[in-house]
Amino acid sequence: MINLIPRYIGLFLFLLLVQVLVLNNIQLSGYLNPYIYILFILVLPFETPAWLILILGFLLGLSVDAFAHTPGMHAAATTLMAFVRPGLLKVMAPRDGYENETTPSITHYGFAWFSKYVAILIAVHHIALFIVEAGRFEGIGQTLAKALTSGLFTWILLVMTHYFFRRRNR
Repeated sequence: MINLIPRYIGLFLFLLLVQVLVLNNIQLSGYLNPYIYILFILVLPFETPAWLILILGFLLGLSVDAFAHTPGMHAAATTLMAFVRPGLLKVMAPRDGYENETTPSITHYGFAWFSKYVAILIAVHHIALFIVEAGRFEGIGQTLAKALTSGLFTWILLVMTHYFFRRRNR
């Protein structure tokens, strides 16, 4: 497990840079805002303690906030997603449990399982992010529409990115 730390530090930095240098500059009519940086939290090993996932989620969100000048919005949404992740993994666990030293991935658990897992956590993240961004519950329909369209776009990007990196790592 300790030998994976440099790999995850690299992934953290790579996803952060892609997010702030490329994807934060893509906004199609305010409804398509891709957030690929959350892939970092999604692919952490199953053995990662919940407290560490929360800290990493907060630091990741705070890092995006620092570059995007969004005081605490991403930190709040990513921390919430990190909080939900362990419970969701328990609910979605296979009958025999998760294999040791594996990660949530298409390779280990299949496309259907991975798609549901990613879609649920993207929904949690995006709904929280866009509600915090709106700052009110008025116009909730528009806020949810932004979360849905951005979430779908993010889901497509995350699955494609996951496939790309899984094939390269074989």
